[in-house]
Amino acid sequence: MARMLQLTLSGLLPRKARPGQTLLDPSVTRMRVGLLDLDSYLHVNNGTYLQMMDVARNNQIADLGMFPTARKKGWAPVVAASTMKYRRSLQLFERFEITTRILGWDERVFYLEQVFTRDEKLCARGIVASRFLDRKGNRIAPSDVVRDATGEDLASPELPRGRPGLGKGHRRSPPPGRRGSGPPRLGSFVVGAIVATTCPI
Repeated sequence: MARMLQLTLSGLLPRKARPGQTLLDPSVTRMRVGLLDLDSYLHVNNGTYLQMMDVARNNQIADLGMFPTARKKGWAPVVAASTMKYRRSLQLFERFEITTRILGWDERVFYLEQVFTRDEKLCARGIVASRFLDRKGNRIAPSDVVRDATGEDLASPELPRGRPGLGKGHRRSPPPGRRGSGPPRLGSFVVGAIVATTCPI
């Protein structure tokens, strides 16, 4: 619940844009483990990592100064796919950082890396495929987002064959419960100025 509130506030009251921040620069979010982040084993629950990553991606959008444009156009960031690897547990009251950076993009999604570190030691790493939707749920081409964010038609950095960290052919694998036909359903994480949702690729 605490991280959901933090996510809402990071969209309603985003932090100030960082002067000189470019699209490919890393964005750093600093946090401290709270009591509500823990599970019964007294370390951060694996689902809480994903909520923390939502906050960090909102902060990345804020660092780029993109919130005014996103609000004006009615754009909302959504997660299309993600994968996580855990290395070290985070314990109560420990301070840590999440470093978020864009690896590149294709015609459908952006690929982001999000790294958790404590005292410069790796704790977890996530790769996220993300896109923007408009108010009607239409997909916004990453190239259009890049153009609005930078004022230029930038080419994506070269991506590995397949997709970074997500495995080959993940587009063709329907998510659980979606074996049949029918329109995709969006699962909303938070209602605010910027809404984080999940959406199939």
